[in-house]
Amino acid sequence: QVQPVESGGGLVQSGGSLRLSCTSSGFTADYYTISWFRQAPGKERERVSCFSSRDGNTYYADSVEGRLTFSRDNANNTMYLQMNSLKPEDQAVSYCATDLQGGLCGLGYPSPYEYDYWGQGTQVTVAS
Repeated sequence: QVQPVESGGGLVQSGGSLRLSCTSSGFTADYYTISWFRQAPGKERERVSCFSSRDGNTYYADSVEGRLTFSRDNANNTMYLQMNSLKPEDQAVSYCATDLQGGLCGLGYPSPYEYDYWGQGTQVTVAS
């Protein structure tokens, strides 16, 4: 299945942790970029992490730097996003999105319109 499927969301207390998973057969391609987005009610969609297989670099948004860690399990076509020290403002629907052109995150790619596939999302709820 090329379209990514997210899991791992749920309810957590402020300061707690969650690990999100994203699975897709697209991760076997020569080039791909995977990003995690979050969308909270009344707010614009925000990209919180970006990884491109072209250079193997990972980038994080300033708002989550130091609290999120991206990792890969290539054998299972699964990407993980470990989220620690969660805050109420982190509450959102989290989406996994892939770009099969493998746009380089460090150069500002992909744009929001260049992602080929989006998952259905998983809810992250942080109790205050």
